[in-house]
Amino acid sequence: MHTINLRDLLHLHRTKIVIGILLLCAVSQEVKAQGQGYVRRHLEYYDDKPIHYGILFAMPLARYNIRHSDSFASDSAYLIQSPLKGAFRMGFIINAYLNERFDIRTTPSVSLYEREVKYSYPNSPDKINKRESTWLEIPLLVKYKSKRRVNTRMYMIAGVTMGIETNVKKSNGGSGSNGRLDTQTSDFTLDYGVGYERFFEFFKFSPELRFSHGLKNVFQGAPSSGISRLTTHTVTLYLNFE
Repeated sequence: MHTINLRDLLHLHRTKIVIGILLLCAVSQEVKAQGQGYVRRHLEYYDDKPIHYGILFAMPLARYNIRHSDSFASDSAYLIQSPLKGAFRMGFIINAYLNERFDIRTTPSVSLYEREVKYSYPNSPDKINKRESTWLEIPLLVKYKSKRRVNTRMYMIAGVTMGIETNVKKSNGGSGSNGRLDTQTSDFTLDYGVGYERFFEFFKFSPELRFSHGLKNVFQGAPSSGISRLTTHTVTLYLNFE
């Protein structure tokens, strides 16, 4: 069973709270503006185009979900965990209009990750195995949109992503405490999330919160390491410009 520490939980909850507050503030400002009279409708014919393009910048929080092997019970480590680690992602957007409610969307991107597994021992220093790498990720997503309210609307998004690791940087820790984490160089994930679209005069800005759960066991180490299965887990804040 996977365990994360209290600091990681607080960090994740703080991120969700901040994003929620930002979305609520944006919606409340739009409602207030509508109550003051006429509001100009930007990009009024935006949805008439069959395909839209854009760019994205994203800030993922990534870790592994860990399933322990049978050897963990007899191992000297009393805790094996994967802390949340910040990452960076950038890419571009291709959005195909289907109808008033649905779009097909892909956001090919390059992500810089640093994932790790931490072994804690009762009478010796912790050991950390790291995986610093660059990933090319290509999702296929279905987007469900609410009705547009002047210059805003909400949406939900879901789909799958294929990821390929393009290079690996080996981490060398002091005194042999750190090592390279042995994982596969491809991944397949289930993604879902929510977003808020705000139309401006010349572009559309969309903050989005997306969750990603790995479906593939990426662990390639020995079962004697105390691990039998590793799957990726990521929470990402997207800033989309279209």
